[in-house]
Amino acid sequence: MDDYLTLADRIAADIAAGRLRPGQRLPPQRAFARRRGIAASTAGRVYGELVRRGLVVGEVGRGTFVRAAPDARGGRALAEPSTIAPVNLELNYPTAPGQSGLLAPALAPLLHPEALGEALRPAAATGTAAAREAAAALLGCPEPARLLFTGNARQAIAAALASLVRPGGRAGVEELTYPLVKEIAARLGITLVPLATDEDGLLPESLADAHRRAPLSALYVQPTLHNPTSLTTSEERRRRLARTASDLGIPIVEDRIWSFLRPEPPLAVHAPHLTHVVDGLSKRVAPGLTVGFLVVPPERVDAVAAVIRSGGWSAGRFALQAAVRWIEDGTVRRLVAAKRADAARRQRIVRRWLGDFAVRSDPHAYYAWWELPAPWRADTFTAAAAAHGIAVTPGTAFAVGANRTPDAVRLGLASAAEAELERAARLLADVAGQGRSDR
Repeated sequence: MDDYLTLADRIAADIAAGRLRPGQRLPPQRAFARRRGIAASTAGRVYGELVRRGLVVGEVGRGTFVRAAPDARGGRALAEPSTIAPVNLELNYPTAPGQSGLLAPALAPLLHPEALGEALRPAAATGTAAAREAAAALLGCPEPARLLFTGNARQAIAAALASLVRPGGRAGVEELTYPLVKEIAARLGITLVPLATDEDGLLPESLADAHRRAPLSALYVQPTLHNPTSLTTSEERRRRLARTASDLGIPIVEDRIWSFLRPEPPLAVHAPHLTHVVDGLSKRVAPGLTVGFLVVPPERVDAVAAVIRSGGWSAGRFALQAAVRWIEDGTVRRLVAAKRADAARRQRIVRRWLGDFAVRSDPHAYYAWWELPAPWRADTFTAAAAAHGIAVTPGTAFAVGANRTPDAVRLGLASAAEAELERAARLLADVAGQGRSDR
């Protein structure tokens, strides 16, 4: 039986020969395993090897796609091996210097046997009174009774959408959206409808047009530091969007997971009777011990809580108690301040090395949206970056529907060390510049 490297070599040869074209979808791993008579784990290793070589990219909720064949001319951008350690600009988990030292003191009391016994009990979707009060203070929510808790913000999104949209229903989203929303929608049987945007965010008239064509059951939107473009919608546009949604009776799921970096009044202030606000601690604090927050209209608390219970999405009591301590002792506030300063430093690195390119970002954001110079395509540039040991996210990962995705990539700035980010940005600028000079 062929080993996984032999199988990966055969697929690589098909890509190089043009038998598999850029953008072509590979079969799901289980189907690949059945056809080849191999174990599913072996198929996973084949696909992992192809990803490592920069030949394919996995898009959450869509599958695995061919990026590009190696440059037959042996051009430096695609063929020259990496000279730096691998840098992952796909992941985006911010950490602050000394973060563990800040978090540890609040956890220590929870490890005493009596306290630990209490902390390990199950928690309801409504959390605890202490958790509601602490989270309400953190989020600026005047009504703690409207707060619900999940294991993380992704589960909060899933719970909100599941409570609003029946299987087979339609939800509007920005034409570029958070990739995991696509995965959540696929699992819930929800059809996502891409809505047009401009330089100020989602266009209210696009929402109205889509609803007239076929009713929308909900709208998912990121008005503050939109992922991937980092756009923040103006107050006037938020008012118009809230008015349109209110006139049409379309509930809103507002994702504010990155809003701690740029405090802006939520869209919810303009439509509190319709808006379900999603937030969480993973970006503010740490991804390993998470809590998701969901602020819902008062009359929907019971319905959404029931969905959280049935989905198994409730937060753990240990995480809730840790969150209360971190909020009340000022740890979260200190981490937020440190991460705002960290994001600003990383944006300066991007401007220093990529300022001559069409990079769209916000000085407060932990990501940047790079519209690539011709003749680069997102797939070929992603492959070129991977050949140099740098992982970036192609624009197709964020696209909804059949509309053509801009030839762009998202750079996640949070996970790499600053020195690694600096080296990666400098090298990416060289790669992009070579592509322009080869025209």
